[in-house]
Amino acid sequence: MVRYTILRLLIFFGVLMTVWLVGIRNNPVLLVGLSAVLSAAIAYALLRGMRDEMTAKLMEKHEAKLQAKQEGRATADAWSADAAAEDAEVEGAGESNGANGAGGTGATGATGEPGTAR
Repeated sequence: MVRYTILRLLIFFGVLMTVWLVGIRNNPVLLVGLSAVLSAAIAYALLRGMRDEMTAKLMEKHEAKLQAKQEGRATADAWSADAAAEDAEVEGAGESNGANGAGGTGATGATGEPGTAR
């Protein structure tokens, strides 16, 4: 990717120098604008193979990330199913310990605050 960028910049500066040598020196906006348009057209034609190669590499990376994400999601689904089963076991054990699951030690008093029984 760096190689492609460097080649694009070299093409731009080559075209810029060529346009400057042709005689468009007095108008810097026209000089840079014309150089940008011409260099884009030249790079599109000359660097097609490199651009296609970069696109293929980027697609491979993207597909690998998607596949890893799908595998991670499958692992997370399996983990959450296991966690739900454990939660069900814990809740089942908690119901057998008493009404509030703590053996009745958390009585509230007349004020409604824990531990203030009268």
